[in-house]
Amino acid sequence: MTRRNIELVLLCVAAPIVVLLFAMLAVNQGQSLGLTTLGVPIGIFAAFVIAHLAVRRFAPKSDPAILPIAFALSGIGIAFITRLAPYADKSSIAINQVMWLFLGVVCMVLVLVLFRNLDKVANYKYTLMIVGFALLLSPLLPVIGQEIYGSRIWIGIPGVFSFQPGEIAKIAIVLFLAGYLAQNREMLSVFTWRAGPFNLPDIRTLLPLLLMWLVALLIVVFEKDLGSALVFFFVFLIMLYVATGKKFYLVVGLGLIAVGGVGAYLAFGHVQTRVDIWLDPFADAQDTGYQLVQSLYSIADGDLFGVGLGRGLAGGGNGLPQIPVAESDFIFTIIAEEIGLLGAAGVLLLFLCFAIRGFVTAARAKSDVSSFVAVGLTSIVVLQAFIIVGGITRLIPLTGITLPFISQGGSSLLASFIIVGFLLRCGDEGTGVGEEMASATTSLHANSVLGRVSLGKRLTSGMRIFAVLFALLVANLTLIMVVQANYYQNMPGNNHTLAKESRTERGTISTYDGVILAQSVQQEDGTYERVYPAGNLATHIVGYASTQFGTSGIEAAENDTLKGQQNFASWTDVLNSLAGIGAPGNDVTLTLNSKIQQAAQDALSGYAGACVVMDPETGAVLGMASSPTYDAADFAAEIEKANANPDGESTLLNRAIQTLYAPGSTFKIVTLATALEDGVASEDTVFSSPGTMDIGNAPVTNFNKNSYGDITLARATELSSNTVFGQLGVEMGAEKLVDGADKFGFNRKIDFTLNTATSLMAEPDEMTKWELAWSAAGEPVNPQNHPSPAGPQATVLEMALVGCAIANDGAIMNPYLVEGVYNANGERSFTATPNKFLQAVSKETANRVKDVLKGVVTNGTGTAAALPGVEVAGKTGTAEKENGNDSWFVGMAPADNPRVVVAINLELADEGMGTERAQNVLRTALQVQGLL
Repeated sequence: MTRRNIELVLLCVAAPIVVLLFAMLAVNQGQSLGLTTLGVPIGIFAAFVIAHLAVRRFAPKSDPAILPIAFALSGIGIAFITRLAPYADKSSIAINQVMWLFLGVVCMVLVLVLFRNLDKVANYKYTLMIVGFALLLSPLLPVIGQEIYGSRIWIGIPGVFSFQPGEIAKIAIVLFLAGYLAQNREMLSVFTWRAGPFNLPDIRTLLPLLLMWLVALLIVVFEKDLGSALVFFFVFLIMLYVATGKKFYLVVGLGLIAVGGVGAYLAFGHVQTRVDIWLDPFADAQDTGYQLVQSLYSIADGDLFGVGLGRGLAGGGNGLPQIPVAESDFIFTIIAEEIGLLGAAGVLLLFLCFAIRGFVTAARAKSDVSSFVAVGLTSIVVLQAFIIVGGITRLIPLTGITLPFISQGGSSLLASFIIVGFLLRCGDEGTGVGEEMASATTSLHANSVLGRVSLGKRLTSGMRIFAVLFALLVANLTLIMVVQANYYQNMPGNNHTLAKESRTERGTISTYDGVILAQSVQQEDGTYERVYPAGNLATHIVGYASTQFGTSGIEAAENDTLKGQQNFASWTDVLNSLAGIGAPGNDVTLTLNSKIQQAAQDALSGYAGACVVMDPETGAVLGMASSPTYDAADFAAEIEKANANPDGESTLLNRAIQTLYAPGSTFKIVTLATALEDGVASEDTVFSSPGTMDIGNAPVTNFNKNSYGDITLARATELSSNTVFGQLGVEMGAEKLVDGADKFGFNRKIDFTLNTATSLMAEPDEMTKWELAWSAAGEPVNPQNHPSPAGPQATVLEMALVGCAIANDGAIMNPYLVEGVYNANGERSFTATPNKFLQAVSKETANRVKDVLKGVVTNGTGTAAALPGVEVAGKTGTAEKENGNDSWFVGMAPADNPRVVVAINLELADEGMGTERAQNVLRTALQVQGLL
């Protein structure tokens, strides 16, 4: 098959890809498929068929793949520009881009017609140099020079037209360099200075490299165009290496880039800004880093297959504004988001194929000029693609250049097709290896195949470099779109995730008895607003879900479930999630009972504090209250108040699980159970209970310094004697006391639905005798200021678990809040299963302690907790503080077979107030369970 027939076949292979993109776009916009919607891709294909016929006539021996690659890339570009057009500053950009494409094809054909011999063109190399540099620097001229988006790279009349002369300048400069290098490559290859074992070039040989470096710096300084400067200098460096084969130039060139880069960073603010954005775009995500941050969010959403053409957020029209200059600098972001990693990698593969065919053309070229032209022009396209894609994916600092063939912009597209025309001309001048070998039998010259063996090696090295660069791009894309996708999507400031969630019906949160605590209500614009119809009921547990403030509580802990991304009830749910098909989120049912929860909240009325109600057999939390509380509908105002006063105590704080308290005498449950379990004492062991006594050369006192004489340990528990328990603590020792507390959950992370503070005990080897005595009585002191914290310090949840251990034969079950999860069809996908957390003490010890605690309620400090018709066991506590006392109670009922455990603490309350308030909570819980 001839080269031109192969070209035609490849054009026909690329055509369905372009047509498919336009068809997908039409379907997404609700349009029917026909000539009206598919006229543009058909017209583009017709233009390339005409170009193919021109190539058959004027360049029949040229490379067969370059034109089809240009067709595929430009077709993809116009498809995405058409997608972006309705949301761009100018809706006519798609029509303009098509017109520029047709003009570009005409210019490509004109190149083939007018430039039949590139060696003759090289005769005008210095004229090309002057033209090239004049065009490159023309934006610096007054009046016609324009600065747009911070870069002065445009000329034109404001409001009428604008053009980037640098795009054409690069082509003219490559033609100049090709002629210059072809004429002087031998001179540039000879190093005459001797420095020890090294041969070095003289200043005349280095002068072109230094001049090009200075021109690149001028572009950075005066035009503020870092991207063009990099392309300009790297293209020259590659051409110089291919011409001479001297790696010394590469080393020196990279060194000059490093020196120039550091100098530019230190001297110019716009370069510093670019680097700072690259290092941490999220530091200023709403200003200087906005474009890059939005780009990363969009690319991360693309996954393998994309969100669908026209459905991405970066391109506008789906709830968020379009990324600035999305149609030019950031068009690859749109591609990655909407056709995914596979589509984006396919686009990069097309550029790599363009590089391969360009270098193959260079290898086949019959003259040095044609070879160097092919290398230079190919490098322009490939380097621009690498630099802009690397910038928007944060592989390298972002620079404002276009993606060849794809980005919107007439200057760029026109230059890209002129480059294609010259590459086709270079290929048509190729002689092929067979002809070169035949001519070599009669003559040897600089351009013979023997002279080109080394050239082939250099081109191979250059191609390997390009392959590595594009492999890095694909690897970086994979990192963002697959490995780190969840990280980016779950960032608190990701407005893309928040916008998508606002259009998804989030699942409800309800109590076990059916009271809805949170639900989503659809608004007129199609978004959903989160509402909390139960007012302040369980607000600290439910938390909030906000596009501004993020999530907290169950809204945060079960976020993926409520969004429908976890806990699937059926394979249909799984497939819908994988396909990105929107579906209502899952409903979460809590273990809370609304009546018990309300009773727990009522018990805290007038006080700061917390109350926890649990089922000791399962670990289900039946109620969890914290005071002060707030109305869930006003959470935004509460957050703003908390932010305005960060050092104050916020109503958002869940004191039941996030505040550590001195547990006071309720900790004596732990001390008593540990003593009985270890055989240190029994219920009948007699202790002296004076109102105050010295232990460890410091006083330990009973409440109000009450003296009880000689009493048993059981009676000391009923009366809550600190002096007795201080003696007991010293008798058992710090090791046993701390180890016993550890078995009840102190110094352990509790596996709970919500984030919970860890209850604390001191290191036993750091505790003094006096500290040990007070710890056994439930008061944390730290006279030596040792490194470990004073203990005990406990959350109200922890003290509820202590009560559960005694109520449940010594076993502590893992506490949990979520009873079940259901999809929108009511199908259950999750059911909580109780499991053991710890075995604190044996069943026998738990029953012995429970019998003692019965006496606290019937004949001790806890009589206010007694209920008619049911026996209650429990322990009171008063945590003494300088500014007042906290009032505790930990209780359980029915005492013989406890079904409910209550732990409550009221800050700065009168003695016994916690016990009085706990009684009503116990009563309500027993009534709900039908036990009273």
